Amino acid sequence: MTPFDPLGAFALGLAGAAHCLGMCGGIASALSVSSENRLSPIIAYHVGRLGSYTLLGGFLGLLTGSIEYGAWTLALRYLAALLLIAMGLYIADWWRGLVLLERGGAIIWRPVQKLGSRWLPVTHWRQGFALGMCWGLLPCGLIYSSLAWAATAQSPLVSAGLMLMFGLGTLPAMLATSLGARQLQGWLRRRGLQVTLGLLLVLAGLFSLYTTASHSSHLDSATGHAESATSHQNH
Repeated sequence: MTPFDPLGAFALGLAGAAHCLGMCGGIASALSVSSENRLSPIIAYHVGRLGSYTLLGGFLGLLTGSIEYGAWTLALRYLAALLLIAMGLYIADWWRGLVLLERGGAIIWRPVQKLGSRWLPVTHWRQGFALGMCWGLLPCGLIYSSLAWAATAQSPLVSAGLMLMFGLGTLPAMLATSLGARQLQGWLRRRGLQVTLGLLLVLAGLFSLYTTASHSSHLDSATGHAESATSHQNH
């Protein structure tokens, strides 16, 4: 992980502001009127939501990191770059291919949605937290692709940290909805902002593709030496 990766993860969440408002705006708005104490259920919901992202990122990072194979690592780096490009195109509304992820995720979401409905309407912070944990599995192409991108770090701690930063990036849009900050919501929905952020993600993905391709021969060479050394030790 480079020092720019946490910043990039935060930018992913921030860049998806308009999408977040569309996907989760309804439940976030409902939290502000469903309880006598407005603030604690709202905070608990967002803490649960970020906790869900973080745990999922850590789990996927553990899975990808359990495979020690040079070609696998190289493939994950290419995947990360392509996902950045896909997310940029998605946020700028130039290509909606990630919608396929949302359709697939709907299968997982149905039982989770039934479970989450048990805590509606939210009247206590514990209900808000439980609902937020469920909402991490929402069929959202931005969330799923961010999880896949974070998993390419091949480390449970790093992947979890990247997803936490992604979640923090979504907070301005989601809190603006929960707290009724319409001016901020309007600014986050601006077409020019979405295009700019999407373009930056595409450029970051293209640069990542270039650097991965440039260093692929070094990785293959290192893998070959490692396999050769292992073979000699076995003999």
